[in-house]
Amino acid sequence: MSNKNNSEEVPVEVVSEEVPVEVVSEDTIETNDFSKKSEQTVEELLKLLDLEKEKVFQFEEKLKHVLADFQNLSKKTKSDIEHGVNSKINEFMLDFIKVYDDFIRAKDVLSESKINADGLNSILKNMESLMQKYDVTSIEALGEIFNPNFHEAISIVSDPALDDNTIIKEIRKGYISHQSIIRPTLVEISKKDDDKK
Repeated sequence: MSNKNNSEEVPVEVVSEEVPVEVVSEDTIETNDFSKKSEQTVEELLKLLDLEKEKVFQFEEKLKHVLADFQNLSKKTKSDIEHGVNSKINEFMLDFIKVYDDFIRAKDVLSESKINADGLNSILKNMESLMQKYDVTSIEALGEIFNPNFHEAISIVSDPALDDNTIIKEIRKGYISHQSIIRPTLVEISKKDDDKK
């Protein structure tokens, strides 16, 4: 019996030796599979990361364009509002200047008649302060060379002593408001006589 037991024990030992070998080989296969899967997963993740980076770049570009469009729209809106406000101010100031002209003529008549015009002078100073407040300035013309952007010639006078198109008389004052002409100056200009013999 002891011989039988001995003979039976040997295979058990062999089997027990083989089992770990089989387990190790399975682990190795599983590890290799895991490595391959890990490599595939890393590659897939890197591809996904690249795709996401591209999306982020595209969104950043779109955002930059939207911000640029918004800034342009904002500037245009501000400019349009300023232009509209200035246009209305200019319309009002043009009507105001007509009244101002009437006060100047009234002052001149009173001065010629030797009547005290101090009250009128105070009103004119207030009117001039108002024009200055709204950036309305008169156009200097006398002695200047005629410029059709600022002046309107209503007569030409021959004068050989002066250069052609010299403004010799200011008939009605012109005005600029917010860098635009709201009324040109009415002027008389010179012309040299060309005597051809």
